[in-house]
Amino acid sequence: MADRDSLVAAVARQGAAVRELKKNGGAAADITAAVVELNALKAQLNALAEPVGIVVNKKALEDLLLRKMFVVPSFEIYGGVGGFYDFGPPGAAVKTNLLNLWRRHFLLEDDVLEIECTNIMPEVVLKTSGHVDRFTDLMVKCTKSGECYRADKLVEDFIENLLAKNASALTSEEQEKHRLVATKAESLTPDEMHAVIQEYGIVSPGHGAVLSAPVPFNLMFQCHIGPEGHNVGYLRPETAQGIFLNFRRLLEYNAGKIPFGCAQIGNAFRNEIAPRGGLIRVREFQQAEIEWFVHPEDKSHAKFSQVASQRLTLFPKANQLTTGKTVVLTVREAVDQKLIANESLAYYLARTASFVAQLGIDMDRVRFRQHLDTEMAHYACDCWDLEIQLSTGWVECAGHADRSCYDLQVHAAKSKVEMVGTLKYDAPRAVDVVDIKVNKGKVGKAFKSDMVLVNKALEALRVDDAAALAFEATLAEAGTADLHVDGKSFTFARDMWSAAKVTKMVSEEKFVPSVIEPSFGVGRILTAVFEHTFYAREGDEKRGVMAFPAVIAPIKVAVLPLSNAKEFNPVVQDLERKLRAVCRSLSVCAAMWKRGGLVFV
Repeated sequence: MADRDSLVAAVARQGAAVRELKKNGGAAADITAAVVELNALKAQLNALAEPVGIVVNKKALEDLLLRKMFVVPSFEIYGGVGGFYDFGPPGAAVKTNLLNLWRRHFLLEDDVLEIECTNIMPEVVLKTSGHVDRFTDLMVKCTKSGECYRADKLVEDFIENLLAKNASALTSEEQEKHRLVATKAESLTPDEMHAVIQEYGIVSPGHGAVLSAPVPFNLMFQCHIGPEGHNVGYLRPETAQGIFLNFRRLLEYNAGKIPFGCAQIGNAFRNEIAPRGGLIRVREFQQAEIEWFVHPEDKSHAKFSQVASQRLTLFPKANQLTTGKTVVLTVREAVDQKLIANESLAYYLARTASFVAQLGIDMDRVRFRQHLDTEMAHYACDCWDLEIQLSTGWVECAGHADRSCYDLQVHAAKSKVEMVGTLKYDAPRAVDVVDIKVNKGKVGKAFKSDMVLVNKALEALRVDDAAALAFEATLAEAGTADLHVDGKSFTFARDMWSAAKVTKMVSEEKFVPSVIEPSFGVGRILTAVFEHTFYAREGDEKRGVMAFPAVIAPIKVAVLPLSNAKEFNPVVQDLERKLRAVCRSLSVCAAMWKRGGLVFV
């Protein structure tokens, strides 16, 4: 039998093949065969013993976090609402200390700017960025209680239970048929999902009632800005958009210099249909993000030499599809081998590793996993996730992406506000440019009421040299050329428009910056910190210990008098005063100390 790493790689490889077939509209028979092979590999993998992971008493840890008020359910006296949590005094203190360390480690070290933007955004912002159309899941509702469920997860859970209860009664072909339905559940249309629910007779888990027809559910929280109710807004699904919208002013504040970075720490919101996993998947969560703007053709980093010899545990995409094993390389080796796309991205991977090492995280259970080609957005160059092994498996806690600045481009196009950087040359350079001339009088007279659409099409030609020269070639050959925009066609005559390639002397270059984006999920990192620092005292499993490093510990020192005698009071109070000037301290009376009532160690 193959070893576990090889099977993990085979599952990843086959999963990528299935996604590629679906993406390219492959034949149903080919997809079915690929999914059958994928499920067979998964079955082999599940048959192997799980690797030794983090041994942690989850129940004891959860009890401690709740009892000592690190993290508690929000609105608890009213029964709580799924996906919302409050941080109690020690939890809030740990989080504050973690974020202060994050600021010192990332922002102060590299002179990264920091801003704070609003949680509510108007619809036009998120429509332009693609969130309004993209952030959806199919939802069904219990017709008796009104409780809502995420349809694909309901189907997956139902089929998983069906197979578990009827494994001996079903043939292998029948089992594969059911597994294929579960695999496809996430990509089904509303009508297809409804047909599956009807076929399997799936009812609401809570009441056994009929489910409503599936409907697309946008995961953003919608609101209305102002009393009239006409201006639709949303709670932001990520913090990054605020930085992109302020790029022009940030660049000016930074004296026009690129590269530069801007960070934001703040809450983001995602109206999860069925949140789960504690702080891992919630409806309101905190992000700490950096957008590091660079010239698209120069992604070097001034401080790369400082991290070049640092060793990282990497899980490259090639290994995910072959050996299933991680590799340990220096940062310089990873860049020289073109495993990591560039110095700036590699620099932030190294800095992230140094950051989590200070949090009490076991670095033997930390890796950076590279996104497979089928996982990346079309505009991304390279992406790596910081993954930390928890008792539930490997969990993504931070993402690092090298991407062309898609957001700047779409916001500039929609708002008509230029969002570019400037590279000044040491001496003027001769460059080839496409010079476009428009006879505005004749164009306006010809198209009149359609000028909004025509101008939109002409602007697209102005920023696409290849398209402009192709349009010019058609005009030169035929005397007319059709310009297509939004389903309409406009015929241009030779005397309306022209384009020619010319050589000009220029002293500067305008460019849309690329961005390196490290994005940290604060709640997920805290979950890892809690698991990795928790242990039960030997011989007394009921006494849990949170072995926080001092830098993030909620309380740095405790004053523990051995006696309550009054003559000790002046000394104790003076010591407490001096300690509180530099850190949070805890004063405990002698009686409490002798009873073992100290909360933190």
